[in-house]
Formats: sequence, structure tokens, C-alpha cells
Amino acid sequence: MKADVVPGIPASLGQPRHPHALVFTVVGLALVLGFAQGAVTQQNPVTAIDIALEPDATMIQHAKDANARLLKSFPKGFTLDETHHPHVTMLQQFVRTDDLDKVFAAANAILAKQKPTAWTLKAFKYYYIPSPPIGLAGIVVEPTEDLHRLQDELIKAVEPYTVKTGTPAAFFSDEDGRDIQKSLIEYVANFVTIAAGKHFNPHVTIGVGTETYLNEMLAEPFESFTFSATGASVYQLGSFGTARKELKALPLMP
Repeated sequence: MKADVVPGIPASLGQPRHPHALVFTVVGLALVLGFAQGAVTQQNPVTAIDIALEPDATMIQHAKDANARLLKSFPKGFTLDETHHPHVTMLQQFVRTDDLDKVFAAANAILAKQKPTAWTLKAFKYYYIPSPPIGLAGIVVEPTEDLHRLQDELIKAVEPYTVKTGTPAAFFSDEDGRDIQKSLIEYVANFVTIAAGKHFNPHVTIGVGTETYLNEMLAEPFESFTFSATGASVYQLGSFGTARKELKALPLMP
């Protein structure tokens, strides 16, 4: 929804400030939905990755139910499915493709030490990133000390294999990179600065809707619920910052 070089901007109608807004509000979500940008061949292959926690059935069901609501209201959005995995992003980066196995090993070592399957996580509200007249919505997860610690350690572990930026060719695309906009590239390149630490806003993306409909959703009472991580994965990112292609599953021990 398995989407953060400036501080977050105010969301409309009292929505929380959030650094993800940079990705879509600068050029608008409309760009993501249809802007044609030619793919650029990379001289030294780079992959845009997302290291993510896999939520349990409770969160997946909540995310898919909300996604179905949004699609009914706004059919031009995307469906959560096997190539749009519900997930909790911990880290997005550009890494050298030749070093992917090293990235997998480094991330796996951190996850094995932290044991996130033992944590109880709490989902407590909806939010959306506004780009009038539409927005990208998600279910917000309470940012615990455990999640912050895991993110910090993943950043350090993966840093030796990262590169400053990439091209549309670094992403998973069904359109030869035409659906990968410049703002998304900038977001991944600056993730550690704008979406980690005090800017970290763990969430599960649920889809796209009109602001009118999203405001109605946010005005409804949200019944908080708890869930757990059942695993972790490294994905190749696609448009909307979605987890489009699983590169490596990282099974977690209890």
C-alpha cells in the first residue's frame, strides 16, 4: 500500500503532517496514475528496495477491506494483491543489484536478533497524503521503540551497499518505467533523512481515494486493533511506493 527532502507538509482538514507528502504533492498523485516518463537504462544496475515486515491475517484483512471500499469509490486506484503486498515499510533504499545477496544477509541478521514476531503492534487510525482532489491512504501503526530500533539497525546494516540514487530502471514497472515519477526516485534517495528517526510513520498503505471520500472515512470512529509481524521480506518497489516484486523472503523466528 505490501510509499518519506523536506519536513512533512500539513494535510488538509486537520490531517497529520507526514513526510510521505513530498512524494505525491509536489507533482500530484495524478502523475503516478498516468504520467509518461521514459525509462533510463542504468549503466551500473541499481535496485530500489523496500525492507518490510509482513503483517498477520488480522492486519491484512483490515487493509483489504479498506482497499475494497476505496476501489468502489475510486476504481482508478490499485488493488492489494500478490503484486501489491500489504506491508509495513522499515527501510527504502537504492542498492547495487550485484550486492542484493549481501543486503539480504545483512537484513536477515538484524531481524534474527530483534525478533519482531514477538512484538504486539497497534493500528490506531487512518490517514492520507493529500493531492487534491485525491489522496493516498493508509492505516497508521503506533511507532514503538522496538520499531525505531529495528529501523536504525537496518539502516546501518544496509548502508555499505547503498547508492545515492537510481533511475526508473531500478523499479518494478509494467510500463517500461513510464509510471515511475521523479518525485518517487527522490523519495527513495532521501528516505533516511525524511522518513526515518523522528519522521518515521509506520503504516500499511490501503489505496487511493477522493479527498471527499477519505475525509468521510477519517471522520468515522476507528476501532484500534493489535496485530503481529509474521515475517519480513525485501521487495522491489513500484509506483506508489508499492511492494511489487518479492526479491527475498526473510523468515522470522519467534
